[in-house]
Amino acid sequence: MELRAIDHPLVAHKLTALRAVGTDRPAFRRLTDELVTLLAYEATRDARVEPCVVETPVSTANGVKLADRPPLVVPILRAGLGMMDGMIRLIPTAEVGFVGMVRNDDTLEPTTYAERLPRDLTGRQCYVLDPMLATGGSLAATVRFLHDRGADDVTCICLLATPEGLAKLEALTTEWGIHCTLVVAAVDERLDERGYIVPGLGDAGDRLFGLAE
Repeated sequence: MELRAIDHPLVAHKLTALRAVGTDRPAFRRLTDELVTLLAYEATRDARVEPCVVETPVSTANGVKLADRPPLVVPILRAGLGMMDGMIRLIPTAEVGFVGMVRNDDTLEPTTYAERLPRDLTGRQCYVLDPMLATGGSLAATVRFLHDRGADDVTCICLLATPEGLAKLEALTTEWGIHCTLVVAAVDERLDERGYIVPGLGDAGDRLFGLAE
């Protein structure tokens, strides 16, 4: 697993505002959207391109265009939906699939309750969106899901990660023989006894969309 923790003043500024308990829902959504676009810039550094030639007003120019086979963006429901617009703004040709994961509050293990993905992902670049890498279970399960369908290039984008979550993702992907890239705005201190990130930013899904109950 390759970790890219983005050290950039705009990322740090927006993340700080996102953490603040006084940030209301409209501002939280806007900041998430802006932050994801910044992270996506780094996450797409290895996006596949093809050479092309274009006519300029003066002459011709050699350039590149995104490969004909579009990448797949995969938000993990439900909080990942709040990251989708910021990602596809950068790659409007991308296709979108969905994976629904819920974490058992007692065991902290994930369960898949829904998925909408192509059956064959052979040769596809995939970008997984999940605000919080806490225990690492949901993200690792999604990476495995995509790999088992043939994806050979998986990049995960998270706002925050924990040392515990990173260790679990690293251990599982190594055990499974899967390489993935993880792009994050910050690595926080730890998980608390409830499986929440400290200092974190609270429950991203609730702050984006309201209480689930």
